[in-house]
Amino acid sequence: MRLTPDFYRDRVCLNVLAGSVANARAVWQAAEGHVLVGLLSTHYPDVATAVAAMRTYAAALGNAISVGLGAGDPRQSAKVSAIAAALQPQHVNQVFSGVGSSRAQLGQRQTVVNGLISPTGRPGWVNIATGPLSAQQPAAVVPVETAIALLKEMGGSSVKYFPMGGLKHLAEFRAVAAACAAQDFWLEPTGGIDLTNYEPLLATALEAGVSRVIPHVYSAIVDPATGDTRPQDVTRLLALTRRLVG
Repeated sequence: MRLTPDFYRDRVCLNVLAGSVANARAVWQAAEGHVLVGLLSTHYPDVATAVAAMRTYAAALGNAISVGLGAGDPRQSAKVSAIAAALQPQHVNQVFSGVGSSRAQLGQRQTVVNGLISPTGRPGWVNIATGPLSAQQPAAVVPVETAIALLKEMGGSSVKYFPMGGLKHLAEFRAVAAACAAQDFWLEPTGGIDLTNYEPLLATALEAGVSRVIPHVYSAIVDPATGDTRPQDVTRLLALTRRLVG
């Protein structure tokens, strides 16, 4: 497994999509390497096809890839674990209950594995019922501190807080950020993030003292006509990031 130094050195690393290998390379260059390119398992019919395609991206990007579920789809959990085991990527997205499986199948601690928890409308409390079976049941609402402790026990590296709805859950996000800072856990805000709300969301996490932040900025910077992420928007995100972190 080849690791990109910027990803582990930087306090903030972007996570964006790409419409092709060429587009992935372009956004990686626009971010000056401070990025993970999200590759969604939902785009592939099976594990073998996904692994073959994602290897091409990994080779072009120095393995700066993030294996994703696709809009937090819990049905993709087992598929993501299998893909990650074969690829050994830098980053894996998982539902809450899938974290342990991904970590075990990876067989190492270097790859970042996040665990999806969701807003509840109540600051300090989160829903951890995000798995293929639990998501179909009543919400499992727990203190965010407990959710983070459970993720640590399962081998998780970070909280994926989704769906953010942009600034809709800012007060709740602030409580999650404070808990992540207190427990030295990474944080990944996801859902509805764009060029207008990126800065206040990132500032909230940094001001809380979160050690590493991985904001996911997806459809807002994708050209709907081509399916490609716009490199110029990634450049703008990098500039906003540098304004906050120096």
